[in-house]
Amino acid sequence: MPINGPEYRDIDRGATSSIANPRGSIVYDYVLLDVNPVVLGVLDTISSDSFYRTFGARRRGIPIVKVGIGDVVQTSIFESSSGGLFVPGEATSRGGNYVTLPAQSVSSSGMISIPYAGAVQASGRTAAEIQRDIEVKLAKRAIEPQVIVNVLEQNSDSATIIGDTGSSKIKITGAGDRILDMISKAGGAGAGGGKFAGYELLVTLQRRGRIATVPFTTLINDPQENLYVAAGDVVYVKRQPKSFVAFGALASIGGEGTVENGQTAAVSTQFPFGQEHLNLNEALGRAGGLADGRANPGQVFIFRPERRETLDRMGVNLKPFAPDQRIIPTVYRANFRDPSSFFFAQRFMMHDKDVIYASNSDATEVLKVLGYVNAWMSTASNAFVQGRTIGDIAGGAHVLTNASTVVVSP
Repeated sequence: MPINGPEYRDIDRGATSSIANPRGSIVYDYVLLDVNPVVLGVLDTISSDSFYRTFGARRRGIPIVKVGIGDVVQTSIFESSSGGLFVPGEATSRGGNYVTLPAQSVSSSGMISIPYAGAVQASGRTAAEIQRDIEVKLAKRAIEPQVIVNVLEQNSDSATIIGDTGSSKIKITGAGDRILDMISKAGGAGAGGGKFAGYELLVTLQRRGRIATVPFTTLINDPQENLYVAAGDVVYVKRQPKSFVAFGALASIGGEGTVENGQTAAVSTQFPFGQEHLNLNEALGRAGGLADGRANPGQVFIFRPERRETLDRMGVNLKPFAPDQRIIPTVYRANFRDPSSFFFAQRFMMHDKDVIYASNSDATEVLKVLGYVNAWMSTASNAFVQGRTIGDIAGGAHVLTNASTVVVSP
């Protein structure tokens, strides 16, 4: 018979080695939860990842910009009168009693060199701290020395902004730059200069071995999430449109799908959110709603990997699952035979990559069986009728042959 690929039996027999699960076995243990006020109450309080909770506890104010290895500094030394260490007595035409040393880069050991003061630690210190150290070392040599350290090139205190269109390394100023400031300096919403909708973007912050990801809109809607950027931070802005998959007894956008052998075919497709937040009612609406001729409205399922802490707050017995299993496969069930479920579904927010499955009604399964039986019966009946017809034709031909023989014999 025609076929568009090998049969599963051929694949099974052709395998040199295999690990097969027993028929009917459960591959993953999972949790089944009916959507109810308790479940929704917990889900309403579950928030996404947070920059503030991850990084904000230790660094809430403006980061202090310090000199680092590779920075270029310039030092000016002032004396109260001429005739000192740096300003000779005959220097009467000078505009002031000071000298500016050539610019120098902070060495790999973090030091700079100052005449008559020797090596001075610069890396990891502010300009004011370096100034005081130089003044102390010159106090016994120069006349009431005053020092100004100016950072000409700041190469160490910077943050990296990465987007779909490229990356930028941006210096951090003493005024303090927040995450949105740095993204703006990098050319807009990191991934393509702001040409994408904000709800399609995710922002990841990596700092000192820790990492967190939040939606771009969270930085705008919640000011405390828009943290000050620290030296060495990496901010990654990526576009990731949210979507969900729906299949089963669902109608398509233009109706109830295609019709095959008198029955409505199932719809299975991926749907984009197209907005920042999407609830279950809206998701089912995007999928065309439940198919009136096939769906069981009391058995609509949402498949989602859920955090262990979330299920624990719902009162789910998690003893059957390993203690170190942080993500647990979870199936939520909505009963749309209950009118109040439409209000529940209004509060049930969809997550990216959720799967909706609408099961068939029992009557639909019975009709499928009857359809196959009817197909076999029709085939057998047609074969019988065709056989009778062929037999009648053959019998009629035999009579005609005998008749012609009788007429010709005389």
